[in-house]
Order: sequence, then structure tokens, then C-alpha cells
Amino acid sequence: KLAKFMAKKKDGKIAVVVGTVTDDKRQYDVPKLSVCALRFTETARARITKAGGECITFDKLALRSPLGKGTVLLRGPVKAREAERYFGRAPGVPGSH
Repeated sequence: KLAKFMAKKKDGKIAVVVGTVTDDKRQYDVPKLSVCALRFTETARARITKAGGECITFDKLALRSPLGKGTVLLRGPVKAREAERYFGRAPGVPGSH
């Protein structure tokens, strides 16, 4: 997902993920990416660096880009919370499905 999303954005930007970056075996080729995250799995870090990219942490990002210029903040789906399931029309009311 990270490589797919960053392909749409401009090159040279740093992808910022507040979480763990994990490896995806389904993706054969990994493009050159600069990624900032809280943690990286060993295989994800190896594949990113092998492709010529870099894996940095937030303290290094703060030194490199204090104002956040040239970064893209990535986040998960907003409506993925379990509580979102219960919002909306009451059960049994027409149009509740």
C-alpha cells in the first residue's frame, strides 16, 4: 500500500507513517522510497534499503525537515473504527440498510 500510494505523489517526498511498516510478499518490486515510521520490521527495512530507499525515525525527520516540508502523512481509513458500524439510522427504520 505504501508504494502504491507514493507512486501517485511526487518523487522526493518522505512518506510518514505513525505506526509499524511491515513487509508485503505480494509486491515483487519495491520502488525507491524514503519512509519515516515508528518501527520497521527487519524484512521491510531490508527491502526498502535494497531498493535504494531509506528508513528513518521521527527524530531524524525532525532534524531534516523541522516544519514538515516535503513530507506526506499517511493514515488508515477513517471509517474503519468499530463504533462507525453503529452510526446511522435506527434498525428497522426504512432506509436503515
